[in-house]
Amino acid sequence: MNKIVGKITVEERNEIQMLFEHRNGLDEIAMIVSKEQSTLYDKLVKDKKETNIRFQNWWEEKALKYQWESTEGGKWKIDFKTCDVYLIV
Repeated sequence: MNKIVGKITVEERNEIQMLFEHRNGLDEIAMIVSKEQSTLYDKLVKDKKETNIRFQNWWEEKALKYQWESTEGGKWKIDFKTCDVYLIV
């Protein structure tokens, strides 16, 4: 089930989209960097951790701000074109 539970501003959309793309880019890099490349690997791990925290904090802040409906096992998804937020169950 996909249900619209809210809408975000264009600025908020840009912020989460940047984090989303950054996180995906780090995942791509992680597939080619080995632990033997310790300096690069350590930087990658640190950046992934920080980005994941920022990503999760964004969701928590917006859920509190907008009081989005939620359900156990559900997740929110943003349509980057319309700025609509969906509850996916």
